[in-house]
Amino acid sequence: MAEEFYTLQVAGLTRRLPICPVNEKLSIAAFVMFSDVELTVACASELVKKAPKCDVIITAESKGIPLAYEMARQLGITYVVARKMPKLYMRDPVGFEVQSITTAAKQMLYLDRNEVSMLEGKRVLIADDVISTGESLAAVEKLVAFANGNVVGKCAVLAEGDAADRTDIFFLEKLPLFFK
Repeated sequence: MAEEFYTLQVAGLTRRLPICPVNEKLSIAAFVMFSDVELTVACASELVKKAPKCDVIITAESKGIPLAYEMARQLGITYVVARKMPKLYMRDPVGFEVQSITTAAKQMLYLDRNEVSMLEGKRVLIADDVISTGESLAAVEKLVAFANGNVVGKCAVLAEGDAADRTDIFFLEKLPLFFK
């Protein structure tokens, strides 16, 4: 059987995304920014144009890390990564639960005391590669609220499935889900 692909056009670039089964009824087009510097820089540039004024960018520990880094670099601001597990160097970590479409089990996202203070009283932009179910986004929002930060925007390169109908996010392109 030949591998199936979805052709994505985003930020002036074209990429062929492999279609991968999530379960027997659902497949997704796998969007991976890792190692694709051209795509990361172009998408960050387009999202920065749409972004509200912010002091810090936050993302979940995921494929959105290079995007958050590049957006922060272009804006000249700091970025924070909500980690998937507490690390030895973390002091007084705080965490919230998340369930992602691409991960079988529930996970947690954590910040340490220093990262909490980096968000306190700041205008925070949440960035990710793909927003699908919105669960990761909700967990990051809880972390920002715990830190007394002010979420000024939520963005992604792609909005997958029903996420494209959300009015509380901005994104560059829609990404369909593939049902069997």
